[in-house]
Amino acid sequence: MSELISHTPTWVLVVFVILIILGFIQGKKRTVNVNTVLILPISMIVFSLFGVLSAFGLSTLTLSLWGIGLIITLIVGIKLAYPKLVRFSKQTNKLIIPGSWVPLFFMMSIFCTKYFIGFAVARELPIINEQIFIILLSVLYGAFSGIFLSRAIIILRASK
Repeated sequence: MSELISHTPTWVLVVFVILIILGFIQGKKRTVNVNTVLILPISMIVFSLFGVLSAFGLSTLTLSLWGIGLIITLIVGIKLAYPKLVRFSKQTNKLIIPGSWVPLFFMMSIFCTKYFIGFAVARELPIINEQIFIILLSVLYGAFSGIFLSRAIIILRASK
């Protein structure tokens, strides 16, 4: 295990710490500007898309599967209307968002998935070329993106 961590680039550990901090911020009730709600989902979408592209390259199959995962979880997320209890203050023009550990869980899920794939690619593990692995991971990355995007849409709806 220590060998694995010792071969991990410093920037990866910095990203890990940043995601932990962002997750803890999301875990507390907060007041935010409407304009900042899309920053986290856009960042996580880029991070997950980069995960697919860096692991499997640019292909119609992987991008399509990523998109399918995104669309499915986007639809389900909007139907579930999570998070609940988001309020909008017209006086301050800000959203009041209840704390949730769900974003931390999914940020860590994306990070761990990307880390595992990076490890598998670096070690040239045979699983990286398995079609089912490519399909599952592409859909999974897209699903993570859809979760963050649906959450942002639900939060933004509260400001309408």
